Amino acid sequence: MSKGRVTREHILSTAFELASKDGLDSLTIGLLAKASGMSKSGLFAHFNSKENLQVAVLEYAGDYFSLHVIQPARLAEPENIEKKLRLLLTNWLSWNQSFQGSCMFLDARKEGRQGNEIIQTTLDKITRRWLDYLCHQIEKGKQSGELKADLDAWQSVYRLYGIYLSSHLFLSLALETPERDRFWLGIEDLLSEWRAK
Repeated sequence: MSKGRVTREHILSTAFELASKDGLDSLTIGLLAKASGMSKSGLFAHFNSKENLQVAVLEYAGDYFSLHVIQPARLAEPENIEKKLRLLLTNWLSWNQSFQGSCMFLDARKEGRQGNEIIQTTLDKITRRWLDYLCHQIEKGKQSGELKADLDAWQSVYRLYGIYLSSHLFLSLALETPERDRFWLGIEDLLSEWRAK
């Protein structure tokens, strides 16, 4: 890896840590310069603006998400789709626990990106990639005969995401256990409903 790539990796890793603690919106070139031990001018040469920095961190977070949520489930080669889905969901919850608050992508959405098209587009692309992947797994389960043939895959993803979001809300209100018992009860209900009889 070239020196330039090592430097960029260090910068993005540091920026990702900062955004994980305080939110993407709080990330500035000045704050990052202090945390990374680099000059503001050096960082500005890499990104040119706060917006470009935030986009780069979102893309880095998307790659990090794939590496820590999707890749382990692929490498484990579960024997069926249900086991793969459970592993993906476990990894998804673990991803969220990497942050001080909640998922960086959820926080970035809550911060309101309507006026910032490039950040919103990046956020949408990363989120859509994950939703497409979940939908693809459900379609594979239908094709293999594990899941009901008439199951609406996108409606299934919608319900999965709803349970995930509900678990976040309930956890913040101390109505969910640290082990995410309500989340897993909801998932059990879904999987039971989806299985081919």
